[in-house]
Amino acid sequence: MLIKNGIIHDAIHEAPFTADLLLRDGKIAAIGENLPDGGETVLDASGLHIYPGFVDAHSHLGLSGDGIGYEGTDYNEHNDIVTPHLRGIDGFKPMQPSLLAAARAGVTCVCTGPGSANVLGGTFVAVKTVGCRVDHMVVKEAVAMKCAFGENPKRCYRDKSDSSRMTTAARLREMLFKAREYMEKKDAAGDDLSKRPGFDMKLEALIPVLRREIPLKAHAHACEDIFTALRIAKEFNVKITLEHVTEGHLIADELAKENVPVAVGPSLTSASKFELRNKTFDTPGILSKAGLQVSIITDHDVIPQEYLPLCAGLAVKHGMAPFAALQAITINPARHGGIADRVGSIEIGKDADLVICENSPLEVDAKIHAVYINGVKVD
Repeated sequence: MLIKNGIIHDAIHEAPFTADLLLRDGKIAAIGENLPDGGETVLDASGLHIYPGFVDAHSHLGLSGDGIGYEGTDYNEHNDIVTPHLRGIDGFKPMQPSLLAAARAGVTCVCTGPGSANVLGGTFVAVKTVGCRVDHMVVKEAVAMKCAFGENPKRCYRDKSDSSRMTTAARLREMLFKAREYMEKKDAAGDDLSKRPGFDMKLEALIPVLRREIPLKAHAHACEDIFTALRIAKEFNVKITLEHVTEGHLIADELAKENVPVAVGPSLTSASKFELRNKTFDTPGILSKAGLQVSIITDHDVIPQEYLPLCAGLAVKHGMAPFAALQAITINPARHGGIADRVGSIEIGKDADLVICENSPLEVDAKIHAVYINGVKVD
């Protein structure tokens, strides 16, 4: 397809520009003025605005109940507080109606996976929002290892194995210590099977974290939990991303020193628990102005996935720069999930995930003309 004369917002340069886009084999093949028509289908986008497909860095899309109750919910394991060996891809349901609603709203890629009931919950997967088989929707199979601090592990396991923040931190440290010892023994044994430690699936799953191949994805709302997450990451020299960061605006200067990616939200909710008492849509703008890489998230199905651009619009209403808000639902979450080589901006060689609008998608009355995923128009 050749898209002519669109007003392109590429999420890299703040100023939009008018150009043509050539889509070929699901990729953006060329960007420029007056690109020749080589027999492709031509769409005249004069007067229309073209954005990268929106990306959510933290969702449970495809794993949540989607209106069918507990039987349809697969994002928390309630029989074991430590489950790093679980994989979000194995609970993903591509036929859920919420995926099509997300795609039609321009949300073309999400990082989705286990919830926050467990100290270690398992790995998140990055997927496109259209398809009938998750194996064909995957952008990256393991983007992060979910861990959780604060109220959730305490509440879910209060009568079993965790009733304090100290216990949560200790359980995480214990697993990282064991996994590091397990990894070192494996490395020392080399090809000598007789010297290798007995296989442990949980410890095996943590090796990519210890090798800094994927980050810990740390659920942390309150200041104290944010700092505990950072403390443990430094102790074990592992990468980390901070998720939710509800009180981040209270410690913006400290977070700026740490320079770690932050995913802020879900903010379009009530303060349903104590650690949300300082929740505000001011947070993304304050952290962005402090120099952090900010992503805005829905935590679907806490906020329906299709309202991701609306959340960015509400952040603008509360002081976030419009371009920073656009980046917070495009290139920043792509970087957050380690998939910026594929999605998050309009650049040559990237996936042809595009949102064509009549006006700004951050507006309440956003008018989406068309959405393309891998160069194919969403029905």
